[in-house]
Amino acid sequence: MNTADLGLPVDVPSTALFTDQYEFTMVQAALKSGTARRRSVFEVFTRRLPDGRRYGVVAGIGRVLDAVENFRFDPGVLAFLREQRIVDEPTLKWLADYRFSGDVWGYPEGEVYFPGSPILRVEGSFAECVLLETVILSILNHDSAIAAAASRMSAAAAGRRLIEMGARRTHELAAVAASRAAYIGGFDSTSDLAAGFRYGIPTVGTSAHAFTLLHDTERGAFQAQVDSLGRGTTLLVDTYDVAEAVRTAVDVTGPELGAVRIDSGDLVLVAHRVRHQLDELGAVNTKIVVTSDLDEYAIASLAAAPVDAYGVGTQLVTGSGHPTCSMVYKLVARARSADPKAPLQAVAKKPLGGKTSVGGRKWAARRLDGDGVAEAEVLGTGAVPDSLADRQLLVQLIKGGESVTREPLEAARRRHFEARAGLPLSATQLSRGEPVIPTEYV
Repeated sequence: MNTADLGLPVDVPSTALFTDQYEFTMVQAALKSGTARRRSVFEVFTRRLPDGRRYGVVAGIGRVLDAVENFRFDPGVLAFLREQRIVDEPTLKWLADYRFSGDVWGYPEGEVYFPGSPILRVEGSFAECVLLETVILSILNHDSAIAAAASRMSAAAAGRRLIEMGARRTHELAAVAASRAAYIGGFDSTSDLAAGFRYGIPTVGTSAHAFTLLHDTERGAFQAQVDSLGRGTTLLVDTYDVAEAVRTAVDVTGPELGAVRIDSGDLVLVAHRVRHQLDELGAVNTKIVVTSDLDEYAIASLAAAPVDAYGVGTQLVTGSGHPTCSMVYKLVARARSADPKAPLQAVAKKPLGGKTSVGGRKWAARRLDGDGVAEAEVLGTGAVPDSLADRQLLVQLIKGGESVTREPLEAARRRHFEARAGLPLSATQLSRGEPVIPTEYV
């Protein structure tokens, strides 16, 4: 696997240093105490959803699989750890041979989740599992936050097309991951070519105000764009006077003009005026695209406007006010000794200040009501009730250190639409509220 597939610069040899120092110091101490090889179970979950959110969206699973596969300690990384005296020589020797050999189970990408849902379960020796904590959380917290915002925007758009265009509003590598997560959450295309190249997401783009300002006249700019891209292009009509620009656009292209884009002003009012003007000029099939710092609330407010597509940037790539999901990676069970046959013992931190963890290796299932609509997220550590046996959510992702579940991005996107459709109707309401279904422990 080339590290470029992770959205990393090609000169980054591995993901092994995408971590916190205390992961390494814990491994060193555990190796010395003889506890490093104890079989352990870690789970990723969130104690609560962001304020006002009714459900979460699992995104980043594919990138997690890549990150685990690329978690290697090459000579350069080991030299850095040695020079900085992060760990001692016995630990460096152990790290040199590191290969994750355990098992990983998780919610499939695109699935929805709720407080307590064991989104990812990592099983293996303590040492090999604990090292993965930071990189796994980094990916899942970011990607799931973007996917959740995208899902809300997708629901608000009610079938109208969505364009992700936030690359200039975030870190260049985060932008690629954001495009991927947004596509899972319901966006249709991206302006980011790296995301298109790496993940096969459809890409779009035409021109900015600078292109219009470059030319001596707006007509000249429109003609140049049409000559280059064809009559089906999208012309930006709010550089000067919108009404005059629309007239000029249709005069240059004829009624075959693909679309016009509006990037400022009272979007509801302007969209109605532009639609009326386009129809009067015979451009009845010309689409209207709106941009301008949109979020799910702005999109919902445009529901009655004659808009065909939305372009979203800043609010999407920052999670629409919630740039993280507050997921944690906690040890929930461990063996009493390093003996591979030693039984697992449930463990959990003492509840303090709202930081509650539930010990034990968990299964998860979603209970449906008589109409087939989700009514509860059910978690347990014992036997799975027969009534929930075919509703289990966790699937195996890695077995014995090898990925066993790889799927196209389209599969995660379809899964999300199906999962969201299976929730109560109130799930997509933008008003504040609790999670749309409760989490029950049995």
